[in-house]
Amino acid sequence: MSSAQVTSELLVQQQGSITTVTLNRPELRNALTFEMYSGLAEICQSPPEGTRVIVIRGSGDKAFAAGTDIKQFRQFESAKNFLDYENRIDEVLDAIETCKVPTIAAISGACTGGGAMIAAVCDLRISTADLKFGFPIARTLGNTLSSRSLARLGAIIGQSRTREIIFTSRLIAADEASSIGLVSEVLADAAAVFDHAIQLATALAEKAPLTLYATKMLQHRLLKGDTNDEDMVLMCYQSSDFQHGLESFLAKKKPEWEGK
Repeated sequence: MSSAQVTSELLVQQQGSITTVTLNRPELRNALTFEMYSGLAEICQSPPEGTRVIVIRGSGDKAFAAGTDIKQFRQFESAKNFLDYENRIDEVLDAIETCKVPTIAAISGACTGGGAMIAAVCDLRISTADLKFGFPIARTLGNTLSSRSLARLGAIIGQSRTREIIFTSRLIAADEASSIGLVSEVLADAAAVFDHAIQLATALAEKAPLTLYATKMLQHRLLKGDTNDEDMVLMCYQSSDFQHGLESFLAKKKPEWEGK
């Protein structure tokens, strides 16, 4: 891959229309620093030019990400610090949810806490057979997820299961994750997951960008109880892509989407 941006803890590489973001702290199971959260949000808010799909993965084969690096909480001294932290996490998750291009979480091994929330807000999730997904905070830190994060999880796995996994601190394995729609596919190992993520990203890159964006934006709004859809409907129907798609369909030709 050609490198578009490289930092020590967040590697960003672009090959053609696919950008891969690697959470790169394998010695700590890719535990997330505040800077990594911010960097991920920035990439999703402003994807590298030419990007059609973003793949997010963890370095190594042991973990996607094992949550926030808890040592950072020692710096907190006031109620505002904790509230600001949860608000910032919500902003990061919003940035991933509303990214203008599809996002794929290529999950290997442990995917917990903040890492699990990052995966949860990606558009598609695939995992290794040794997946362990969850939020064991009731037996570790004794903190809580925000109401927005609970709503996001509830929309994917249901409110009852969300409550159950937090109350019991158990981790969801790959077979259960597949059966409940948390992940769409389970593969043997990290290499297979990443290879398939690139294949999936390549397929998505050939789809109509405005259709994909409108779908994710409207679902994002629905999660907040907002049913307004006129702007997204008109964005698609009044686009050059729609006219091109219409003519291509009638002429039995494959459309070449431009996202405008």
